[in-house]
Amino acid sequence: MKKISVIGAGTMGNGIAHTFAQSGFTVSLVDVSQANINRGLATIGKNLDRMIAREKISEADKESTLGNIKTFTSLTDGIKEADLVVEAATENVELKLKIFGELDAHAPADCILATNTSSISITQIAAVTQRPDKVIGMHFMNPVPIMKLVEIIRGYSTSDEVTETIMTLSRKLGKTPTEVNDYPGFVANRILMPMINEAIETLYNGVAGVAEIDTVMKLGMAHPMGPLQLADFIGLDVCLSILNVMYDGFKNPKYAPCPLLVNMVMAGKKGVKSGEGFYDYSESRKAEKISKAFQ
Repeated sequence: MKKISVIGAGTMGNGIAHTFAQSGFTVSLVDVSQANINRGLATIGKNLDRMIAREKISEADKESTLGNIKTFTSLTDGIKEADLVVEAATENVELKLKIFGELDAHAPADCILATNTSSISITQIAAVTQRPDKVIGMHFMNPVPIMKLVEIIRGYSTSDEVTETIMTLSRKLGKTPTEVNDYPGFVANRILMPMINEAIETLYNGVAGVAEIDTVMKLGMAHPMGPLQLADFIGLDVCLSILNVMYDGFKNPKYAPCPLLVNMVMAGKKGVKSGEGFYDYSESRKAEKISKAFQ
């Protein structure tokens, strides 16, 4: 397995492409938008520069990594020689089903199809293909080049051979693969998202403010980042989508998203990506912080 195609050049997609390319794999980065591809490549370049600054890699390593990445705006062209495709599109069921139908139609017959979904059923995704035994979940954590965990999720029909291949491949990337079963949210988000949702409920009920809630969790529970700040980092729209998947899958009210989260997403306040969520990430706020630093 040497040729990897990554579908989607966003935060997760470019991180996955970076990780495979740095490990010596030939990577095809596919996105419908050339602008998205350009931003993805720029992000990979910046992240490699940070690694050079920390003396983790050399300039030659950077050039080699970038040289291992080719880009495509045509899905058909980008996957035609792939040994493995990793889909990293938006966390939307209909979109993923559409993509996997196209992947199945155009990828080589022996190609493994993986999805980076953090909550959607692998069995449901596999059902739109003619190769359900070769469909598997490969849930990387953000930021992909740094985080060691990869959740490996078997669908109902995923073969033992494919599972072992992906477990071994993950180790070659320097990751720690952990096999979990195919239930909504898997393990990571089944535990994380209710915690984030409860933190939002705590704010919604007026128990404490944003900074106070995050401070309690950071200093009291030794979390490196408070749940509300983490929600901003993940994207409030993504958190809402994952909670909806779990609520629909389990029909259990404990997974129902807090009304405050729903309203914030509807208002366009999605966290870091939109410039505002539970915290303000706008340019004006950054300028204010810089100004205060020199006073």
